[in-house]
Amino acid sequence: MNRENFYALIIGTELLNGRRDDSHFNFVRDALNKRGLKFSGSFIIDDRPQLIASAISYISTLPNSILFSFGGIGSTPDDHTREAAAKALRDGKLYTNKKFKSKIEEKIKDTSNKHPLKMAELPKDANLIPNSFNGMYGFSLDNRFFFMPGFPEMSHPMVEYILDKHFSNRGKKEYRYTLTALCKESEFIDLMNQTPKNIDVSSLPKIYNDGPRTTISVASLDEKLAKKEFEKYIEFLDEKGITYGLGEGE
Repeated sequence: MNRENFYALIIGTELLNGRRDDSHFNFVRDALNKRGLKFSGSFIIDDRPQLIASAISYISTLPNSILFSFGGIGSTPDDHTREAAAKALRDGKLYTNKKFKSKIEEKIKDTSNKHPLKMAELPKDANLIPNSFNGMYGFSLDNRFFFMPGFPEMSHPMVEYILDKHFSNRGKKEYRYTLTALCKESEFIDLMNQTPKNIDVSSLPKIYNDGPRTTISVASLDEKLAKKEFEKYIEFLDEKGITYGLGEGE
């Protein structure tokens, strides 16, 4: 089974203009990491219908992509995500979900206010995601694209629910080895260019008053491959006489 790649789509002009701070990225990162699932990207975009549709469409084309989308599924004029999802992933039309409509009718006291019923207009064949906060559902398509409110108190429990229901025991342990060397990042470029497949190598340079330091991190789902590749960096540093220490360093 190919490993899933998880993406977050965080929708809200108020995040981009500074009226609110995002809290979804850190939450999704931590929720995935503790389960051994791969967080491959995060996008923060404003409330423009075509942009939302284009972002969803793009993520859908990425290999083994799973989408968590936050925001834009309410009933106000600036909530465009339902229509955008229908355009990107279905026939462009919205259909009344009878279960959701009944839930809304139970919750609203002012029966003359029909605006909340818009939330029950969903893309074709949408499935509902429970919302333990106030009962107003999110929705999913193909058990792959998950659309939730922008409010963290609603959406974060929904993410936990989704991960436990659909992706439990799907995580894979990643083996990671790290060192910090007293040298410039450029020392490692040739060696990094020789990195084999199934190995992730990253470098993090830092500058201190006493000179440069570079942290090298080698990771793989295969423990033996990770160790073997990491040992190449140790051998390289030993041959060069460059001082290093295991771990991230200071």
